[in-house]
Amino acid sequence: MKTTFKTILLLAITVVFYNCENAIDIEQPGRLGAENAFQTVADLQSGLLGAYDNLDTTYEIGFTASFTDEVFKGTDNGGQNFALQNFNVNTSNGFVSNLWVSYYSAIGLANRVLEAAQTITPSEAEQVDYNNILGEAYAIRAYAHFKIMAYFSPDMRDGTALAGVLMDFVPSDIFANPVRATNDAFVSLINSDLDNAASLITKDQGNIFFNQDVITAIKARFNTYLGNYAVADALAADLLGSYPIANTTQYSNMYLDTDETEVIFKLKRVINGTKDRQGTGGGGWAGSLFAFVDATAGGGQFMEISRSVYNILDGTADVRLGRNVNLAESTIDPGYATNPGFVNSDVLIVNKYPGTAAKNLLNDLKDFRSAEMLLIRAEAAANTNALGDVATFIKELRDARYGSAQPTPTYASQQEAYGAILDERRLEFLFEGHRYLDLKILGAAGNRSIDRDATECATLVGCTLPVSDYRFTMPIPQIEVTGNPSIQQNPNY
Repeated sequence: MKTTFKTILLLAITVVFYNCENAIDIEQPGRLGAENAFQTVADLQSGLLGAYDNLDTTYEIGFTASFTDEVFKGTDNGGQNFALQNFNVNTSNGFVSNLWVSYYSAIGLANRVLEAAQTITPSEAEQVDYNNILGEAYAIRAYAHFKIMAYFSPDMRDGTALAGVLMDFVPSDIFANPVRATNDAFVSLINSDLDNAASLITKDQGNIFFNQDVITAIKARFNTYLGNYAVADALAADLLGSYPIANTTQYSNMYLDTDETEVIFKLKRVINGTKDRQGTGGGGWAGSLFAFVDATAGGGQFMEISRSVYNILDGTADVRLGRNVNLAESTIDPGYATNPGFVNSDVLIVNKYPGTAAKNLLNDLKDFRSAEMLLIRAEAAANTNALGDVATFIKELRDARYGSAQPTPTYASQQEAYGAILDERRLEFLFEGHRYLDLKILGAAGNRSIDRDATECATLVGCTLPVSDYRFTMPIPQIEVTGNPSIQQNPNY
């Protein structure tokens, strides 16, 4: 893990040099000591913001969209994501490597804040801020470990399976070669950190910082992934009391960053901020995962919405159609299935992250929404075979997305209900980075996997992949393997 440790160290040094006047007094060349790097509560806040800055879901969005069934190559595709479209995931994949490094960098900075805080005694006036900083650092560490566990553990529900490297300390030796910890160890730390966060955070600074509601949302998703449905259901129900499901106008405006009815937590992206760069390079331009310039016909569309998803939405009054596809700029070819040149005649422009008038393709990244809480409740109901409740929850979401009452669905079996939940999640969280993990965790129960259009499949290696396939677990990146010969690689990589 030399590379990850070095990355964390360099990022920490950058944050501290920028924010701390006394950083030049550092005497330890191998390790940035807390007593030198952080000397005030304000210094701790600067370090905390550095940890937040490493939280970035663009890697998950880009990987998921191309690997599963959300996108297909666009008119300006020059080979982008060709390997992922053909289910070729290797240890050098940029999305995988960046995901690993960004979350461990966030963990590293959170650890430095927690360590440094032990050397600082806040004044009475600073105590609330001091406690909040500690709570947010614990929450960031829990959140990032959760992400690592979800993507790199073959089975989150197997306590003995390996997750990632457990980092609840500041490494004193950047040349150490740590091994991976089990899911049980990860669950223990994540739960402990979330409990610590909940006990320390008393300020609500809005939905771009970890607060009590965000902690509840993390717990709801985490327990859903683990199969602890009774716990997840109660947490999700609690949040739905404060965050209603958006109506059609609110939903559409949410992705223009002008409405936050549903938003529990988001990653703020601002012009001239550190994430004001292309998403493919690890930035906030989520729209640049699909286009070079903008979400228009002349915007350089190298990835477009897949026909399999578009065909589900086509002809409906579902607001998710126009939010995810720029219908005014797209060119729809009704005969695409028999047109050998369909790539150029059937142009379906992704419109989820159009940006604003001030910056094309730059939008906030919505990480937790009340719609997810509603579907968590549906999944919990399916777990107890309460099929009528599943139908009620899904109808509630559809009513909101169509803007009118929709028929109440019926499900004949638990498997059918799980499948319907996955189908709804596919539309609701399109281009938000959920589909890969949804299929990995729930695909077998719902009899679902990658679902691509046959016409698109003819130009690819295949149409689908069993959810039991090893590629539904990410490989430990080569950048880590090279630096840490003791790290255990996932099977078949």
